[in-house]
Amino acid sequence: MKILIADDDPVSRRLLENLLRKWDYEVVPARDGQEAWGILRAPGAPRLALLDWMMPGMNGLEICRELRKDVAGNYTYVILVTARDSKIDVIEGLEAGADDYLTKLFHPEELHSRLRVGQRILDLEDRLVAARELLQFKASHDELTGLWNRGAVLEVLKRELARARRSAPLGIILADLDRFKQVNDTHGHQVGDEVLQEVGRRMIASVRSYDSVGRYGGEEFLILVSGCDESAASESADRLREQIAQPPIQTSAGPVSVTLSLGSVSSATFGDADSDALLRAADVALYLAKKAGRNRVAIALPDDVSASCSAPAERPPAESAAAPLRKEEQRHSLPGESPGDRC
Repeated sequence: MKILIADDDPVSRRLLENLLRKWDYEVVPARDGQEAWGILRAPGAPRLALLDWMMPGMNGLEICRELRKDVAGNYTYVILVTARDSKIDVIEGLEAGADDYLTKLFHPEELHSRLRVGQRILDLEDRLVAARELLQFKASHDELTGLWNRGAVLEVLKRELARARRSAPLGIILADLDRFKQVNDTHGHQVGDEVLQEVGRRMIASVRSYDSVGRYGGEEFLILVSGCDESAASESADRLREQIAQPPIQTSAGPVSVTLSLGSVSSATFGDADSDALLRAADVALYLAKKAGRNRVAIALPDDVSASCSAPAERPPAESAAAPLRKEEQRHSLPGESPGDRC
């Protein structure tokens, strides 16, 4: 573990260095308080520090006070080392933010024990931070696929839509696995879970790092692609469709072929529509893709959404057997277009 030694006395600093290296610490020395403060502010700074109280530039108390102003970063455990040993001095040092206090001419094993206390506290902090991050991840991510969960991806949609109104449009894609119930009925729910996990992985691999993929519910997914007009969002959706259709997904029951129907809309087409309206539009587009034969991308225009609101229709039920699509019925990339040309 790295430890900072800050002492303007070269003899004391060298003695401490030798002692700490014997205990397998990685020692980072500083000749004065200003140098010590610079080290503690740098990335990868030591989280254990032995600070002499009296130093030029900044003294040990000033460094402690500055450290404790930063409540967001990793905690630094500080032991003040000084010849001052009155109760008032001890109180002043601890009030400044020091965690422990040693008077000079200390016994080496006393220092060793106090450093081990510091390590235990830092280890405890690391475990608490890891537990907090895990809870935060679970609160915002789907447990099975690791994608954003429904609540989280809807929050992302609202945030990205607000940004889209100030800059480039947002593409919204609603995707649904075709005849997924048949996968569960034929192979069991464990294989169904394996399929959903692989679909999630393929979706993440098919979008850009700043796009978002969420599990919207069951076998339905919501994908948000930034900076995409209607055509570009549709092309992004078609890339997703191709990635899911081929190759078959390898599962514990053998290869399973699945396809994806997708509804695609862009905020640019719907003016000032809010997130709920855009989701309804994407849902209408998804219905059109299912109705047209599945394994395809459909785009909903404002007229389609208006018509669906006046005469709502249910999505077609899952069929008992998959009907193969004719090649000419499927949507493909534009001729002569490379993936890099598309959103």
